[in-house]
Amino acid sequence: MTDDQIMTNVLVRYHALLRQAAQIVRSERATAPPPVTLDLPEPDERLTAFYDVSDMSLTPLGERDGRRLFLLDLMRNPGTMTTKTPASLLMVARAAAHVRATGERLIIVTPTSGNKGTALRDAVARAYAHGLVTPDELRVVIVVPERSRGKLRACPLSRDPALSAANPIALARVQTPGDVKPLSQRAVEAYGAAIHADTGFRLWYTLDLDNYRIADAARAFAEAELMPITPGSRPRVHAHAVSSAYGLLGYHLGHRVLTERRPQSLPAPARHPGFFLIQQLSTPDMVLSLTKGGTARTLLPRYEADGGLWRQSADPAFPSVTEDPAEEIDATFYTRAPVTSPQVNRIIGEFGGGGVVVSRYECVQRYDTVRALARQAGVELPGDPADIREWSLVKALAGALTGIERGLLAPGTDVIVHASGFYSDAVLPPLAEHETTPVDGEDELVKLLMAAAAG
Repeated sequence: MTDDQIMTNVLVRYHALLRQAAQIVRSERATAPPPVTLDLPEPDERLTAFYDVSDMSLTPLGERDGRRLFLLDLMRNPGTMTTKTPASLLMVARAAAHVRATGERLIIVTPTSGNKGTALRDAVARAYAHGLVTPDELRVVIVVPERSRGKLRACPLSRDPALSAANPIALARVQTPGDVKPLSQRAVEAYGAAIHADTGFRLWYTLDLDNYRIADAARAFAEAELMPITPGSRPRVHAHAVSSAYGLLGYHLGHRVLTERRPQSLPAPARHPGFFLIQQLSTPDMVLSLTKGGTARTLLPRYEADGGLWRQSADPAFPSVTEDPAEEIDATFYTRAPVTSPQVNRIIGEFGGGGVVVSRYECVQRYDTVRALARQAGVELPGDPADIREWSLVKALAGALTGIERGLLAPGTDVIVHASGFYSDAVLPPLAEHETTPVDGEDELVKLLMAAAAG
């Protein structure tokens, strides 16, 4: 990989453009403003050092059947190995600026299936280490469905008992993983004012699309610098393993900054690329919505049992072979019927693209090819796919290969695959069992929040 393929510290490099993205979001926001302003603080020496794990890279992976493949690596923070790093850094930077400006203390609260929480905990630990804020001023509480326990990763907060206690992890016993979202939001809305009055800590519920798409706008800026879309460019599609497609909506916001604001620092793209959605069979709702117009599981193709496997040949957008028609490859992708589907469908309807659902069986069948492609971009996958704890990268590459093989991605297309996450226990150690607190329902979650604020 050459130096010019890597964009280092994109949150500083594109700060002026990200502020324009935030201005667009603020001007169009239909709901009440968040308790922490969307304005981005100006980077100083400490903030620049705090942001310095926000790198991105773009690597060509060669040609396959007339399509050129590229990998946009968004997981270059070794402390998280996921694309949630830039948004988490921006949120914590905004929180630290809020503390300095108002004197008000904050507790960030977020539901997560793993990666958002790990990235926020890593960002809070970095803020402590770089002197942006102290544990008495800013803390974070994450609420994780019990089924996602294996996704949680260790970080510097884990190594200090006092920091671990001040930044607890609620392991929620919920009926479905997505239930952690309303559970967390209800607790914050119902008891946030009382906790603030008793302790001085304001609760900030951060599972908000705007918190993520502002940071993800940097994807469009990096592309415009490394591989601009000119009038002579080949057709282009961005392929992404998605749960709610926050990252692609962030890219779309960045594209708007480049085309509507016309900054002098980067060229405006000649056109908008297509989006190609990649999902799994347990949560295929965005691909179903795009291809079938709804999210009911009855819209899935009918699978027939065949010697321990299940097969279908009616619809190329869904796995031809799977070990389980409802399998969950990765607990991170837990969202059903995401509210973002209509907007993503409109973008694909206007600019092209599509989607595909992959099975673990198909990912494993293509694993040697996927591993070789990842290695070209400097990412070393384990020899045994059973060691993988975050499947986003494997799903994305396997989905792109499937789309090419089945003609879902047209010949002559440049396919930019978003590498949004990969880790194994060897790459990123798991969180110790004793560092989580089981909670049953809203009352126990509120007790944990009160303890975090009072400690």
